[in-house]
Amino acid sequence: MSAGWFRRRFLPGGPLPTPRPPGPRSSPVPYRRPRFLRGSGSGPGTADTSRRPRSRPVHSPARGRTLPWNAGYAEIINAEKSEFNEDQAACGKLCIRRSELGAEEDQEWLNLCPEEFLTGHYWALFDGHGGPAAAILAANTLHSCLRRQLEAVVEAVVAAQPPMHLSGHCVCPSDPQFVEEKGIRAEDVVIGALESAFQECDEVIGRELEASGQAGGCTALVAVSLQGKLYVANAGDSRAILVRRDEVRPLSFEFTPETERQRIQQLAFVYPELLAGEFTRLEFPRRLKGDDLGQKVLFRDHHMSGWSYKCVEKSDLKYPLIHGQGRQVTVLEMDQLELQEEDVVVMATDGLWDVLSNEQVARLVQSFLLRNREDPHRFLELAKMLIHSTQGMESGHTGEGQMSYDDISVFVIPLHAQGQRHSGH
Repeated sequence: MSAGWFRRRFLPGGPLPTPRPPGPRSSPVPYRRPRFLRGSGSGPGTADTSRRPRSRPVHSPARGRTLPWNAGYAEIINAEKSEFNEDQAACGKLCIRRSELGAEEDQEWLNLCPEEFLTGHYWALFDGHGGPAAAILAANTLHSCLRRQLEAVVEAVVAAQPPMHLSGHCVCPSDPQFVEEKGIRAEDVVIGALESAFQECDEVIGRELEASGQAGGCTALVAVSLQGKLYVANAGDSRAILVRRDEVRPLSFEFTPETERQRIQQLAFVYPELLAGEFTRLEFPRRLKGDDLGQKVLFRDHHMSGWSYKCVEKSDLKYPLIHGQGRQVTVLEMDQLELQEEDVVVMATDGLWDVLSNEQVARLVQSFLLRNREDPHRFLELAKMLIHSTQGMESGHTGEGQMSYDDISVFVIPLHAQGQRHSGH
């Protein structure tokens, strides 16, 4: 598939750029700041310089610009490390359409209606390495990848227990026991969709950068709300924490080596000759049979801790290489928490965490929200305050003189108003 095809499918707005001759080229997409920083006018948002007249300005959305869940956002560009801010951010509403099995003999999935069946929200931060191109591509692409992945499995997401076969057809009476034995839940299918979206987005970015002669990459930190749960997925050194009145809880961790199961699967992916044609690296809830051919069946690969669906091919009937369980995506069950007005999730790129610990951020958040309970824009102001706290002049819990010279982007997501609501209809 061509780079032009990917642009038309994944990159919103505007005509395609004119093809350029081979050789070093500019970024595959124009440099720009997050869409929600651009208000009704042409400016990039608001720049807060009142507290730091000689420092780099902190940019945030205009006060009339409401983000999902009334979340706060702020960012600051690095101290002349590069020409551009390599961080990118995105947030919005996820509208998942329902698909149902058609009556055709080939059992294709058809979109029966355009209206929403399941809705949620997402917030995402991307920190570019080697330039902003990969982060811009990810900000424009990941949410579309995630929506498609969720639409493909939405029937399993809303089920009490994901069926072994997505068609609902039970090949043998033992199918439910195999799924139950693995402990596969609806949230594992959402996790699988997140992981598959990360993988798809990574492939899109790789193709785009290669087509434009660019190099580089980016981290990704994503929070997705769906059916009363908040899913936090991370690849890189950004971080998310839950801050409550008497608690601070990590919701993501800096990227670490894969689990042993995933390591073995990835080894088989890179060196398929090690399988000797006798095994499959993919994991299924049970050993597949010939009757499973052509069915959409639960599976997971080396990049997944959740589960997704695939059509069974003949090669999948080989002996399974591994059997295991693991998790990299954190799931916060908001409807099981007694949430207070001060309970928030803080998401930030590494520039914040380089100088502030989880506990320091939590103390700043708790103190600020208690002092500003009547301010309707307190989460926006809190995001800006957290960035100011990294600029070497903030006193209090963090001490003085701590200075971050990196790009910093911060989301503050309040949970109280949403904790008891399910996004599904």
